[in-house]
Amino acid sequence: MSELFNEVDEEVRREQLKKLWDKYSIYFVALMVLVVAAVGGWRGYQYLEAKKAAEAGAAFEKAVELSEQDKHADAEKAFTELAAKAPSGYRTLARLRAAAEAASHDPKAAAKMYDDIAADRSVGGEWQDLAKIRAAGLLLDSASYADMQQRLEPSAAPKSTFRHAAREMLALSAWRNNDMTAARKWLDAIDGDGGTPPGLRSRAEALQALLPPVAKS
Repeated sequence: MSELFNEVDEEVRREQLKKLWDKYSIYFVALMVLVVAAVGGWRGYQYLEAKKAAEAGAAFEKAVELSEQDKHADAEKAFTELAAKAPSGYRTLARLRAAAEAASHDPKAAAKMYDDIAADRSVGGEWQDLAKIRAAGLLLDSASYADMQQRLEPSAAPKSTFRHAAREMLALSAWRNNDMTAARKWLDAIDGDGGTPPGLRSRAEALQALLPPVAKS
């Protein structure tokens, strides 16, 4: 009798499963199709991105070769074209290199290119700071101290990645614009920072020696 009941229960379960399958199989099949399509689409996207990155890498290397051959105009053009179509990582590098190539023949135009990078939040904070430093370096001999201060003071903060370069340029700019108080301020910041590179510390000491003595009260 127990075997009979078991057979009946099994038959009932099979019948219930069949009804469920008949009712919902179309949704299950559709879900499986979507999963397969999604996986295939993701794999295709990964392949295309890898292909783009490889192509961008090859184009970047060719542009670097042009630069090393002193073909700066051609290198600038190649980097600019790459910046317009490359994946994000290579795009930022290409923009920076294009500005560097432009600096060899038109420093003001190059500084503008660096300023554009510095103003572009999509490139990331450290790349923006680097672009600010590069632009300021090109304008150091011609810009006022107020301009350099506006450009570089945030980058000279204690925990900034490029604080050493920013402080040195601010000290030089202040000295060249006869603002000895500001020059001493930045030289003191360089001296008081334990992370200051030895070469920069030596240059700061040399500049400090050129400043007039502080007037005694």
